[in-house]
Amino acid sequence: MRNPLAGVICFLMMAIVAVLAVSLVAGGQADNDSAVPPEVAAYSSDWPLANRDYANTRATEDSAINSDNVLDLGLAWSFPIPGIGAYGGGASNPLIQGERVFFQDLQANVFCLDLASGRVLWEKIYNSTSVVGPNGPAAGWGKVFLARDLYNLTALDLENGEELWSARLSPVSSTGIDIQPAIYDGMVYASTVPGTGDVFYAPGGIGVIYALDQETGVERWNFSTVDSPDLWGHPEVNSGGGCWFTPAVDLATGIMFWAIANPAPFPGTGEWPSGSSRPGPNLYTNTMMALNHESGEMAWYRQVLPHDLLDHDLQIAPILATLDPGQGGQRQDLVYGAGKMGRVYAFNRSTGELLWVTSVGLHTQESQLDRLPEGTTRIYPGVLGGVETPMAYSNGTLFVPVVDLHTDWTPTELDASTLDFSQGRGELVALDAATGKILWIRYFDSMALGGATVVNDLVFTATYDGSIYAFEARSGERVFKYQAPAGINGWPAVAGDTIVWPAGVGAAPSLIALRLGAEDASPQARILELAEGQVVQAGNLTVSVQVENFNLTDELGAENVAGEGHIHYYMDVQGPRAPGEKAVSGPGTYVASSE
Repeated sequence: MRNPLAGVICFLMMAIVAVLAVSLVAGGQADNDSAVPPEVAAYSSDWPLANRDYANTRATEDSAINSDNVLDLGLAWSFPIPGIGAYGGGASNPLIQGERVFFQDLQANVFCLDLASGRVLWEKIYNSTSVVGPNGPAAGWGKVFLARDLYNLTALDLENGEELWSARLSPVSSTGIDIQPAIYDGMVYASTVPGTGDVFYAPGGIGVIYALDQETGVERWNFSTVDSPDLWGHPEVNSGGGCWFTPAVDLATGIMFWAIANPAPFPGTGEWPSGSSRPGPNLYTNTMMALNHESGEMAWYRQVLPHDLLDHDLQIAPILATLDPGQGGQRQDLVYGAGKMGRVYAFNRSTGELLWVTSVGLHTQESQLDRLPEGTTRIYPGVLGGVETPMAYSNGTLFVPVVDLHTDWTPTELDASTLDFSQGRGELVALDAATGKILWIRYFDSMALGGATVVNDLVFTATYDGSIYAFEARSGERVFKYQAPAGINGWPAVAGDTIVWPAGVGAAPSLIALRLGAEDASPQARILELAEGQVVQAGNLTVSVQVENFNLTDELGAENVAGEGHIHYYMDVQGPRAPGEKAVSGPGTYVASSE
């Protein structure tokens, strides 16, 4: 809720939850593997891949940013995003390799920027208005790989942006590329999806995974993500499959893990209501798929949601981790998946055995509907709800960004008129990676579309309204908030003392760099002593504070001077969950927001 408290410093109440002790490490990363592109190996301490490493952990311990100095983050530079598509200007992950940042906007334009200043080193302009996203670059072997439009995977010279080769993946106009490619062992990997192209989920569209030779662009293999060439008997109606997010690669085994998307039409058509045109489970949609990276041969698959009626993809980038539950236990190699159905899944990485499932966010029912009832049915999560953007993993915990947004359905169509982004809310959920147990949850008034990113002892996320947050990873205590110049539906790269984040929604889309020591660092309010009346009640709560990173300037424009008096802040305050619960658990640092 929004709670203005005048004349005092306000704070965000945080619940402290003990994290169960379990030793876990990211799975499969090996810098000396000869199959790894030299740039990825050389800049492994930066953010050289879409989700930083081949395990897709989105976690770094090589950054200088931590809970002790996060409030010293401020805006170092901002790069205006020129290419604006249907979903804004930036719905992908930048890369950081040394002193260079690589970024692709939602008109497929590609930029190489100087990390220190944001200055453009080179650019390649495509102005492709058909791009949906997510998209983004991969950089290795002296090349930058990307989709230049819906149909063509392209290689640019890493030093100057000159186009080296381009290969058309999609044989038909009803499928297209909406993925940030993977690069490994001399190949570039991407997928087509039918959820793009000239018509959204046009009949006959089948998503296909492709592996191309990185040097020439020649196809090495492909894999159809639909097991039925005739699309379950009705190619004139049905479509489905494909992958939206970058796969994970187990460097020890060479197995790639792909999250395959939904079948269509959803929920049906006038002639074929509730998916009746596609009877059966509709393999391999909503499936975790393990493929040999060299040949494309299937190692195993596990479908989590057969005969999906509601566009509830299993689409998020898979995460790899290795668990050691302690003395007497057995090491376990796992792969995690999640998607718009609002569930997180843990699989045995070798066999595909499903180990646990945890629901996150709002749900109107836990079981899948066989058919939709007559009339209109409101369902959470909706087509743009659930887990929409990438998760992160670190030290035994999964961090899951969640969107709570409904969709209204009839047996033949969804009601787009009631799909209102302003009604969406968000969550960040921390899960025990061994058991799926929820450790803590933070709630937002806007949709959590900025992914999750772990930086040392912090986890970052962002919301559609442009708010960037950092929380203590173990406790969920909020320690940082920054208001970006535009809304956010992209996720960041982190290297050294800098976070580079796309803020592409709204009137001022930009790629921003937050850096330790920048001039507009966040005001810091450190509670020195708790006042009486710390139980949450109607009215104000007064505390003693020490304020840093905040100067008072008089209205005549004189030099900054030290000032005394009240500083008014408006904070997002989450109310207590039990009678008598304290608003503040003890002294500590809280983030002031001067909105």
